[in-house]
Amino acid sequence: MLRIPLITESQVKKFLTYRELIPAIKKALKDFSNGHVMQPLRQVTSVEKHQGYLLSMAAYNQQQDSLSLKVISLYPHNHKKNLPMHECKVFHFDASTGQLLAIIEAETLTHMRTAAASAAATECLAPKNAKILAVLGAGDQARSHVYALMSIHRYEKIFVWNHTEEKGRKLVEELKPVFPGIEFCPNVEQAVSNADVITTVTASFQPVLLGKWLKEAVHINCVGACRPDWRELDDDCMNKCDVYVDSYIGATAESGDIILSKVKVRAEVGEVIAGKVTKGKNTRTLFKSLGMAAEDVAAASLVLQHYQNKQQDS
Repeated sequence: MLRIPLITESQVKKFLTYRELIPAIKKALKDFSNGHVMQPLRQVTSVEKHQGYLLSMAAYNQQQDSLSLKVISLYPHNHKKNLPMHECKVFHFDASTGQLLAIIEAETLTHMRTAAASAAATECLAPKNAKILAVLGAGDQARSHVYALMSIHRYEKIFVWNHTEEKGRKLVEELKPVFPGIEFCPNVEQAVSNADVITTVTASFQPVLLGKWLKEAVHINCVGACRPDWRELDDDCMNKCDVYVDSYIGATAESGDIILSKVKVRAEVGEVIAGKVTKGKNTRTLFKSLGMAAEDVAAASLVLQHYQNKQQDS
């Protein structure tokens, strides 16, 4: 009987780099918008008794001939118990036979592919010669986004805000040896008012970023608020920006920021990458990221490729 490998978090951290991952995610977004990815809307099972959710995300990329399924538990209140909000694994299959090739521990994979998607959108949409990056949130996604965004552009200053000041300062202290220009801001307005790129990666259910704080030319990556009744941005912020998404279907079904503001989506970012849509004249842009199974397929394929190469060398 064939033994199915379990690829651990520590192995994923060694295998995945933004140098490889960002181009792979750009291609996945492009493939999706070109109709080359079979991807149903993510399935959500509510665990009301414990205020949690179980999500499943499957996709088949016809261009890559690659097939994956990710299963995630999402418990937003786990931070009160000092437990992680998410747990997830990717099951990666041989698309030609349906045989399971590997099970991949997917916390790091998810953080990195999400940040890589934001980096891909930022490359397409952000103001040229951006100098200031603001990050709202101080969890794993905040950390991954700092690394991903700094891998494509060297910002002079990085301002971090978090609703829990201690956690925000702790992240800044951790990252300062790598990124000396990083600072903690005690309030959101101070963090974002001069920012050229803003990334929201909070666990907030209510808006934390207001439109009145935005400068004239700014790009926003809105990454949190993945449920239809959750928000990170107010209506003013949404309406001031040209809005781009990873998936029309996903955004209009799952994003509270889009559903509740009733804002019109300009395009999928994959359409911009593919050259089907050009950036509009509005100097304020927003990428609403919900995360897609197509991104998991791309990241899992890279992980498996490196794993197999290592096995052959050993």
